[in-house]
Amino acid sequence: MPCRVVVCRDCCCGSLKVIGVDHAAQTARLRAQVPVRVSACLDVCEQANVIVVQPSAAGRAAGARPVWLGLVNDPDATEDIAAWARAGGPGVAPRPDILDLYAITPPRRRTAS
Repeated sequence: MPCRVVVCRDCCCGSLKVIGVDHAAQTARLRAQVPVRVSACLDVCEQANVIVVQPSAAGRAAGARPVWLGLVNDPDATEDIAAWARAGGPGVAPRPDILDLYAITPPRRRTAS
């Protein structure tokens, strides 16, 4: 199974709050390259638009973890993500250095009180 991409499209990501981004085109461009899942809020609204690149089975076997990318509001960044995911993504293909600028720390899982 190939690498998969998750795009946040809820509260802030994918909304008019992030101006100048064609969210539908961004999602379509990614879908043209790799499997895409659209998610509700990923809880990092200050980093909108958020995209998570999940490793393939081969990537997970190599020890890779999902890579969270924030502020992906530029078509060139979308192209870089699509190319990396198509090449195999985390654990399979080296992450392009330019994507280091977008890497964010995922939110911690919340525990019930």
